Amino acid sequence: MAWELLLWIVSFVIVIALIAVDAYQLICLSDLECDYINPYDSSSRVNAVVVPEFIVQGFLSSLFLMTWQLIPFIIMAPITYYHVQMFWKRKHLLDVTEIFRQIEGQKKYRMVKLAFYFTMFILVIYRLVVCAVTLIIDEDDSPLVSGVY
Repeated sequence: MAWELLLWIVSFVIVIALIAVDAYQLICLSDLECDYINPYDSSSRVNAVVVPEFIVQGFLSSLFLMTWQLIPFIIMAPITYYHVQMFWKRKHLLDVTEIFRQIEGQKKYRMVKLAFYFTMFILVIYRLVVCAVTLIIDEDDSPLVSGVY
């Protein structure tokens, strides 16, 4: 049971990191739209974190599969599949010359991903609390801990 608590703690940290990376990308695109930074800086900042985000999200999805957490895996599978398809088609990076034409679509895409990651965040927090409470209750009922045999 302690391994399950560890799984949800790791998942919590990973989902927080995914939310932060996606929010960073959205901020970079908003700064470009407001003309605070130039297109090259914006696209290079976003492109620098796209592949690590894909790797971390794929790792989380495979972690759910390896630990037989099927509901979180089924929720994560479509976005993992979409990320893999984008990577193989080489459409995962922003093009500096096309960024102004794509900015609205890219912002919407990242907002949808942010909403998805927030949904996963709520699910992970719920499972983390349930697992921790169950672990604490099970420890209290143990005969060795209470001294009653």
